[in-house]
Amino acid sequence: MTTTTLEALRIPAPLRGFAAAGDAQVFDVTIDGDKVAAIAPSASQTQARGTLLSALVEAHAHIDKNFTVQDVGAAQGDLFTAIERMGRHRASWTGASLRLRMERALHEAWRAGTRALRTHLDWVEPEPPAALAVFEALREEWAGRIELQFVALVPLDVFADLAAGERIAREVKRAGGSLGAFIYRNDGLFAKLGRVFDLAQQHGLGLDFHVDEGLDTDANGLRSIAQLVRARDFKGRVVCGHACSLSVQDDAVAAETLTLCAGAGLHLVALPTTNLYLQGAWDRTPVARGITRIREAAAHGLRASLATDNVQDAFYPYGSYDLLETFGLGVQMAHLAPAADWLDTITVNPAKALGLAWDGRIAPGCPADLVVLAATDEHELIGPRGRQRTVYRAGRALENTP
Repeated sequence: MTTTTLEALRIPAPLRGFAAAGDAQVFDVTIDGDKVAAIAPSASQTQARGTLLSALVEAHAHIDKNFTVQDVGAAQGDLFTAIERMGRHRASWTGASLRLRMERALHEAWRAGTRALRTHLDWVEPEPPAALAVFEALREEWAGRIELQFVALVPLDVFADLAAGERIAREVKRAGGSLGAFIYRNDGLFAKLGRVFDLAQQHGLGLDFHVDEGLDTDANGLRSIAQLVRARDFKGRVVCGHACSLSVQDDAVAAETLTLCAGAGLHLVALPTTNLYLQGAWDRTPVARGITRIREAAAHGLRASLATDNVQDAFYPYGSYDLLETFGLGVQMAHLAPAADWLDTITVNPAKALGLAWDGRIAPGCPADLVVLAATDEHELIGPRGRQRTVYRAGRALENTP
């Protein structure tokens, strides 16, 4: 086995799975083969030479849609225009075109230091989409590099057809995925959501929703989901992405919803790039930022994740699969400070939400799947120099990282 020592690194407190001696903040980390063998206060110096993270975890992406903006155009802040454009474009998707775009996403994520990625796959008919077969092939090919998961992204109203919902659930179960739906002010919302919960319970599936992706104060999908989780005793198996409407609701109403979410063990995923782009006015400088209440959720015991969402498609025409860029925008949008205290939003928190074998806390015996950033303190985390990194997978440094 090869032994490597990474000297004089800061390890953010939320990522520490070990008890630091005294007030030590800078550590030497010994890697033996594919595991971390030892962590000790730095013997060489007290000035940090960088920051150590566990490999990154992407909780919410759309690798079937990405890299299509040149074909469909940017929606310029209109969510439903983006949905309509992508719906038209979806008719032209083939296995070959999907593979090219999906592989491009995985290569970007791999080089940036991502070890696990959950993608939502558009699923608008009872029949499985072409993207599912491509995903299953890529999941096998990328095993040992990026752990891949998928969610069936189904319009909620599709589940009103009992036979359609049953067929979708059976196929998701066969393919080892999670069941999901797009929820936004639907008629008969609670009853339709109940049907999705029925299917999840009958087939032993986790749930992952797109919910309240807008700035309407009367959007209450998140609250309804939390109520159903508690009523069905489905705690700890439900992820909710977006929840933008929570940000504009009355403080007391939002606090009640977060209390319900905490009791239900929901996991929130905030998507700063797409929702900054889609939410708020386009005819003037927007005031609303479109990001859910991350800080308030944390005060209720709900540590959220930050995730990429869309990349270069109608929903978000820019971006890449570098989670550290997403993290930097999220820190600034939601005023997350000190920034280093929120690095669990792209490591530990999504690892728990995705049910990964390793929760991402760094400790002796953990996998040597690590990212060493050039940033020597939390103020350098956001800048391009601080984001420069060396990625270690199974104890070996990758080449060609950002």
